[in-house]
Amino acid sequence: MLTITQALVDQIVAHARKDHPDEACGVVAGPAGSDRPERFIPMLNAAMSPTFYEFDSGDLLKLYREMDDRDEEPVVIYHSHTATEAHPSRTDISYANEPGAHYVLVSTADTDGLGEFQFRSFRIVDGEVTEEEVKVVEAYRAGRTAAH
Repeated sequence: MLTITQALVDQIVAHARKDHPDEACGVVAGPAGSDRPERFIPMLNAAMSPTFYEFDSGDLLKLYREMDDRDEEPVVIYHSHTATEAHPSRTDISYANEPGAHYVLVSTADTDGLGEFQFRSFRIVDGEVTEEEVKVVEAYRAGRTAAH
């Protein structure tokens, strides 16, 4: 299960809507081993495409160095689908290389900025996709320890 704050959900959805019709992408980092998304990091879709996303390799290297310096890891890796449902594509699955991360997909298909959107989370490990429950909270409970 992904537990995430309403504020982070709102930031991810706003980024997806802002970049529409191109796919948006980014990371939410959290303390290593905590499984708690905390720091919203919108990334540039280097592909600038409505059907594909790609992190810029230089930006990604910089991000991983920064997370390492801060003792963080990518808890959520998100991107949007602009014309299809929020479900990982074959390409998404082939690029999923963080087995501990929650892969969040937001669909902005058929939205006008006011309508519904899909916000779904998946685990992708060795090509196997499993949808998981998303629990949206106002804030994380203090003193919550890692589940690992």
